[in-house]
Amino acid sequence: MTGEQREPEKGFEEQLRELMAEDAYTIRPSAVPYPTIRRRGTMERRRRVAAAGAVLVALAAAPVGAYAVSGNGGTELAAPLPSVSASQPPVTPTPVQSTPVGPAGPATPGQLLDGITLAQASDGLEKCLAYDREMQKHQKPATRTDLGDAVDYRIILAQNSTGDSNAPGDGIYVVAVKEQPQQPQLTRLICNIKDGEASGLNSSVGGLTFDNGGPVMADDNGGKLYQQSVIDKGNWKLPFRWSTIGRFEPSVTKVTVSYGGDTSEAALDHGWFVASGTLNQQVTLAPHIKGYDSTGAVVYDSDNDSGYEKTLP
Repeated sequence: MTGEQREPEKGFEEQLRELMAEDAYTIRPSAVPYPTIRRRGTMERRRRVAAAGAVLVALAAAPVGAYAVSGNGGTELAAPLPSVSASQPPVTPTPVQSTPVGPAGPATPGQLLDGITLAQASDGLEKCLAYDREMQKHQKPATRTDLGDAVDYRIILAQNSTGDSNAPGDGIYVVAVKEQPQQPQLTRLICNIKDGEASGLNSSVGGLTFDNGGPVMADDNGGKLYQQSVIDKGNWKLPFRWSTIGRFEPSVTKVTVSYGGDTSEAALDHGWFVASGTLNQQVTLAPHIKGYDSTGAVVYDSDNDSGYEKTLP
């Protein structure tokens, strides 16, 4: 041992207590990073606001579905919600009334003969009216007439026409009528079309009363429909398509026509009768016409009509 006496070494625990007591007021905890925490909080709020805005945009773009904001700031598609708007009844379009562009057709299909369609007959009538308007240009103004438009007429007959020495070439006949009760006036046209062009037109314009005083009256100029040219008398081209037309009063319910040994019942069309057939032999007598009332009694016989030509010229 030396002359210097040492104090026994202090224990570790005792030294630690002394040191902590000496620095109790010199050691401070680190400052709380408040700016950093505030900045992070602001960023988080902005992120949530942006997510909510995206949800609103999605709802506006797709109103039929419901969206929900999830707890983690995302969006989830919920089940579609039923529409609350009232259902509208289907709109029924209003039908457009078409304007007639041509003449009316006959009352029965049998008045369009030899396979001639209503469209073909209408086209023929149009051509004849155009033909007449062109011819009227060469007439004096005081003598010009206007037959009107095809839409004002009703076609009552269309058939093949047989050419003869006076008018060579086969074609078709179209018969159309136009009634004007306010006049009162009646127009009747017999039009001949050959090779697609109008080649002849016969027209009659007159009153609505019958000239013969009976309930049936044959057309005065209808002979061209059932006979060939006088030049060819006794030498007709056979077989020959024929027809006859005329008018009847409401009391008449049936009209028959006999020609060349055959008898046929006429079609009744708004006060007009139309009969037709085919001749296979030469004839000299005109068609024989009879009219009947609702009881079946004969109320008209062309044999007793003094104004009716009973033989062919």
